[in-house]
Amino acid sequence: MNFALRYAVRSDVGLLREGNEDSAYAGPHLLAVADGMGGYEAGEVASACVIKSVAPLDQSPMPESELIDAISDAVTAAKQNLRGIVEADPAVGSMGTTLTAMLWSGDTAAICHIGDSRAYLLRGGDLYQITRDHTFVQALIDQGRIRPEEAATHPQRSLLLRALDGRTDADPDLSLLTAELGDRFLLCSDGLPVAVSDEAILDTLVEFGEPSQAVVELIELAIAGGGPDNITCIVADVIDTDVGQSAATRAPVLAGAVASVTSDDTKAFSLTPADPTGGRTRVGATPGVPGWSPGRADITALAGNQQPMAAGVGQAPQTGPGPGAGPTGTRPGRIPTQLRSSSDGGEEDAVYRPPRRGRVPIIGLLLALFVVIVGGGLITGYLVVRSQYYVGATTDGKVAIFRGINDNVLGFKLYTVYTPTNIPVSGIPDASAAELRRTDTGSLAMAQQFLGNITKQYNTCQAAEAKLRKWEKNKPTKKVPVHIRVNGKPKTVMRFPPYPPKPTIPAFCPAQPTTGA
Repeated sequence: MNFALRYAVRSDVGLLREGNEDSAYAGPHLLAVADGMGGYEAGEVASACVIKSVAPLDQSPMPESELIDAISDAVTAAKQNLRGIVEADPAVGSMGTTLTAMLWSGDTAAICHIGDSRAYLLRGGDLYQITRDHTFVQALIDQGRIRPEEAATHPQRSLLLRALDGRTDADPDLSLLTAELGDRFLLCSDGLPVAVSDEAILDTLVEFGEPSQAVVELIELAIAGGGPDNITCIVADVIDTDVGQSAATRAPVLAGAVASVTSDDTKAFSLTPADPTGGRTRVGATPGVPGWSPGRADITALAGNQQPMAAGVGQAPQTGPGPGAGPTGTRPGRIPTQLRSSSDGGEEDAVYRPPRRGRVPIIGLLLALFVVIVGGGLITGYLVVRSQYYVGATTDGKVAIFRGINDNVLGFKLYTVYTPTNIPVSGIPDASAAELRRTDTGSLAMAQQFLGNITKQYNTCQAAEAKLRKWEKNKPTKKVPVHIRVNGKPKTVMRFPPYPPKPTIPAFCPAQPTTGA
């Protein structure tokens, strides 16, 4: 078999964002999606920088044994590039990006993942998520503290625990996967799963045979679902070029911020013939910028004079109204590319200057929490945490209302006891105890209502138990003579004196409740 990929990529700004901070690359050997964050033009810079750093991996096939090391080295280079950008311009210090990528060699792919973008596998009619979200909510799911279906509405659902940001040294998850003929892979930013259910994603991937059709439909579904975030999708089919009518896709394609120096969100990406640089991948038509290569640390323009390829295999056109559309059109106009002179006074390099704006980053809240905990001055994150309440158990096993989030960061507790009680957890119904272990956060009123219900149940159980204890304490232990008549003749027998029936304990009460004040 001669395994190859038939792929398509598409990116859309969505309905609520001012610009597209997603970036993507799809080529014969590399599929990659990055979801930037940080506001003030930083999200586009971060995602484009990372895609630019990994794009050279697509220049030529490599042995399976080199896949993991190659993509790990590329991510290390990306982190160094991000660190250089942050050091050169502190204004973009809050930027960061996710990365989900697959580097291929034959039927084997190295999967690189950090953040909450996702990779899915469709095999045999079943859909599998083959990456794990690095989010606070996913950590709660893994710990059994919330159910998966509760993640979409959890108040901390947007908190990222890991991302590439140029400040920390977070490492991605790396693994190898062996593909089978007929497998279909989907790489996407979180703008897709937040708006489209897994069932709808599965149905779409099964229904639409062509990758270019599937990416169009997935984007449209996300838009119909509210499109709250940028949406980027890559759909790739594993085919055998020796059989079948479908041809492998050979043209590399860029999408999102990395391609948006033009008005399109998806554009062609050219592979330069062999040259002194070793045939490294280049973007667009390179004659105008002969010194450019994806390895440079500055954010150089990721497109040249080349025209976008026709819509079809490997690429889908831009959705929605064209550039300059108004508030109902979803796609604001773009700031033109600015030029600066090269250091040697020769030809000019096109420098990417994305639109400036102040969108709150997805990871911003988590960063605020970290800064506050380690002594920073961002009061906003502190106030958000302090506005959350939950009912849980203290270290001595008593029920209490806690203020904050039931978690620790760098050894610091994100919660304090707000309302203590003397109600032992062992003395409340099992169902309520199970709810305590989930420690769902909400408003103070919600926590007080939950505590009120627990208190009522506990008092009911305690009253029933006290009544039972009194009944057992006063229960007659000696028989007394009782005069009766048997067959008309008087007779004296020994019996226990009359006594009320044994009190019952409500079914929801624990078997052996512990008393408390």
